[in-house]
Amino acid sequence: MADLLEELREAKRAVADEGRPDAVESQHAQDKLTARERVEYLCESFDEIGQLAAPAPTTPETADWDREDAPADGVVAGVGDIEGRPVAIAATDFTVKGGSIGHTGGEKLKRVMELALERGFPTVLLHDGGGHRIQEGLDARPTAQGDGGIFRLQTKLSGWVPIVSAMMGPGFAAPTNFSAMADFVPMVEGSTLGVAGPSLVKAALGVDLSKEELGGAGFQTAETGMADRAYEDDEACLDGVREFLSYLPRNARRDPPSADARPPAEATRERLLEVMPADPKKGYDIYAIVEGVTDEETFFETKPEFARNVVTGFARIDGRPVGIVANNPRVMAGTIDADASTAAARFVSLCDAFGLPIVALEDVPGILPGPDSERDGVARAAGKLPFELNRATVPVVNLVLRRGYGFGHVAMGGGESVQNVLTAVWPTAEVAAMGIGGAVDVVHGREIEAADDPDAKRQELVEFYKDRTDAIRSVEGVGMDAVIEPTETYGWVKRALNRYDEPREEEWPPKKHAINPW
Repeated sequence: MADLLEELREAKRAVADEGRPDAVESQHAQDKLTARERVEYLCESFDEIGQLAAPAPTTPETADWDREDAPADGVVAGVGDIEGRPVAIAATDFTVKGGSIGHTGGEKLKRVMELALERGFPTVLLHDGGGHRIQEGLDARPTAQGDGGIFRLQTKLSGWVPIVSAMMGPGFAAPTNFSAMADFVPMVEGSTLGVAGPSLVKAALGVDLSKEELGGAGFQTAETGMADRAYEDDEACLDGVREFLSYLPRNARRDPPSADARPPAEATRERLLEVMPADPKKGYDIYAIVEGVTDEETFFETKPEFARNVVTGFARIDGRPVGIVANNPRVMAGTIDADASTAAARFVSLCDAFGLPIVALEDVPGILPGPDSERDGVARAAGKLPFELNRATVPVVNLVLRRGYGFGHVAMGGGESVQNVLTAVWPTAEVAAMGIGGAVDVVHGREIEAADDPDAKRQELVEFYKDRTDAIRSVEGVGMDAVIEPTETYGWVKRALNRYDEPREEEWPPKKHAINPW
């Protein structure tokens, strides 16, 4: 037995970091943790699956490969614990064949995903490599099988368990494909994400671009929204993964993890009275509003650089995780365009899948008009957000902070547009089919032009209509539940969420499912 144990320990040591000092040094020279160091940093404990796995040669180029050539076949996989909850993890190892995924490595991915599916574990993928291993892919026999069922597994996992796909190095091709189905895609600065790298793009299209231009963190977080957040180094990225998971349950059958309630301080709530400017055309800090209506220091924004006219993220109210969707009046006046609607709709779907109530903070002048917006598909995209809000079974709260205009009001779930558990307005709210100024110009344009003083006449009409669009008028027909004071908002929302904590059940026609807007 002693000899066998020593043989086993030596085999494990040979594939571990301690047995590969040159590989470790090479990774550290790039200011990156190794795959095993990343897993160790993220987890309190970890049991590795397939540590002694070896490559599966199927082509002449790989005929003589063994475990020494590809330790663990370049994938560190297993089940760990993060904050006391089991998580399925797979991390590609850039020091092994550039982090490429071979046939054996693919089987390890499938194994941990199958465990996640069967047992309801969150799934975390840490990417640092070039996708499928080309040397093993130049063979129709295994390649004809497609991805071996991994994408099918991800489809089943979606909405059942949280999925994280972190880009921590090269991430073109397969890692990007995995990320398409993920709930959270963080990137380390210097990593990449995209369907193809510079060499393939140049060969196919004759376009010479750098990897940063094609798929850098700045491009993918701000321009495409494919990635959620960028982090300066591995540790910060892994901290972000841990924080993201802290708001979500282990799976859709479990309750989201609660924490001690930390209501906003009185001074924070009082600042809500000062945030809103007297001039209704001026922007203000929507983050100060979020801070004043949620537990202290609990807001985690999911896409801070993309579609910045809408703010989405997790927070806590009375210790319970909630999803925040807020128009941002400092960016495009909070108008909803195609990107904003798409980002907010997907976030609402994520919250609903895992039982997080949704709080919509509304200050919207409408849907972005114009030829550029139409080319972006805003006419159809604008339907995505109300579609997801109406499909949601979790409690939904809608608060009109200032403007609730036209279909923007509908898209944000205002009034009876959604079966809200609370739909309320602040005293600063103005609810109408469109902005008063624009409406006056359309309805009274000729009258204004004919007046001795057009500007004065226009202002007179604007003031006349203000009494018909203000907060008190909006609740007269019980289209909204109440006018509430800003400092009382936290209490109103907390009580609503505590009272209406059962999932909403609604009668639907006998259909398989609704069809998502484009």
